[in-house]
Amino acid sequence: MRLLLMMHSLSLSLSLSLSLSLSPLVTPQTYCPHNIHFTTSLENTFWQICNAVAVAAMLNASLVLPKFLYSSVWKDASQFGDIFQEDYFIHCLKHDVRIIKDLPSYLQSLDLEAIGSQITDMDIRKESTPIYFTNVILPLLLRNGVVHFLGFGNRLAFDPMPANLQKLRCKCNFHALKFVPKIQKIGSLLVKRIRKYDYRVSELDEQLLGKYMPSPLFGDSVSGRSLKYLALHMRFEMDMVAYSVCEFGGGERERRELQAYREIHFPTLVMRMRENRSFSPAELRKLGRCPLTPEEAALMLSALGFKHRTYIYLAGSHIYGGQSRMLPFTKLYPNLITKEDLLTPSELAPFRNFSSQLAALDFIACATADVFAMTDSGSQLSSLVTGFRIYHGSGRAPTVRPNKKRFAKILAENGSLQWSEFQDRTKKMVGENQRVIARRRGRSIYRQPRSPECMCRV
Repeated sequence: MRLLLMMHSLSLSLSLSLSLSLSPLVTPQTYCPHNIHFTTSLENTFWQICNAVAVAAMLNASLVLPKFLYSSVWKDASQFGDIFQEDYFIHCLKHDVRIIKDLPSYLQSLDLEAIGSQITDMDIRKESTPIYFTNVILPLLLRNGVVHFLGFGNRLAFDPMPANLQKLRCKCNFHALKFVPKIQKIGSLLVKRIRKYDYRVSELDEQLLGKYMPSPLFGDSVSGRSLKYLALHMRFEMDMVAYSVCEFGGGERERRELQAYREIHFPTLVMRMRENRSFSPAELRKLGRCPLTPEEAALMLSALGFKHRTYIYLAGSHIYGGQSRMLPFTKLYPNLITKEDLLTPSELAPFRNFSSQLAALDFIACATADVFAMTDSGSQLSSLVTGFRIYHGSGRAPTVRPNKKRFAKILAENGSLQWSEFQDRTKKMVGENQRVIARRRGRSIYRQPRSPECMCRV
């Protein structure tokens, strides 16, 4: 993402780039722009944009709408206006920070790198505090009139942070970023087809679908009962499997295949593995660092009491191992559907080759589900969904989040456990992880919004 900030009276601009390619401009009350670029996934985009908004407000700068950088991993050319409603975003935050769509013409001719106003991810320490931005970035902004952030991945800390900036982060994430009508319309259609009938709308539907949410149910307005469904984000794609450095029962062929993928996509990881291979795949599994396989996900859901007939929406990309890997899951849960099953090729066509827009459809289906389950609590899409369900779910949006370390121990002892004992231990493990508690210091306010700065009722 690329971010740009401007001082209100000095004529200042800040630009920032992330792995998704986004470019915002910020202008303080003295006239100062701020520009940012991002290259990232949908879920990171939410947080990077809102962190950029907080930095702009912190520096009293104007923010140029972020630009998304093209990523060779995501291969998505989407920009801010392809995903989010630009005018709504600007209007929603107008009393908090000045946001403009483009850098003023008199600043566009500046060579930002030459004048020292281009800041990369390498220049900013991870999770920097407000003191860093006021001591290091603000002088640049005042001197040059513009700062360009080329990448802004996880560069703003959650604590310590003034309460007004935490509140602004929440307002941005949970209210200001609304999907464009194209996404809302197909998202609404997707949820209606999952449920098979119109259904009673919730605050989550209103926030995510806008005017495209289904009409409220009255009396005999529908001919049947709306289906309840569980949405599952099964994080078992090739990139996740390869990056985990775990083994999944595929023998030497699997090891060669995953190592070849790592050599291409994760060269830094490969270098670290060669220099210091501290944990074996078996040890990584015991530590809870391996993603749950589809078989393990099915066992977890079954132990929690989800029946054979449970209607399950599967979010995510292609599962590593394909249909053969999914076979144990689909045997236990045959009512498994995806957006590709429910939407026609022509309905999906506008989203092809835009991974972030396809992810937005999955996000809508997961956030509005009766129950949301994940296989990896560290997944950022799952974290984004979890935060929205806590904030907008009114306490009626349960989320199933496994503790992978504890579940690995349960699975390791599975051969010696009775099914009833396996159920009890799994239910206890998930139940303890499911409790919604107030955000602890240093934790993400996007994932855990239950805090005085974000939610009235903690």
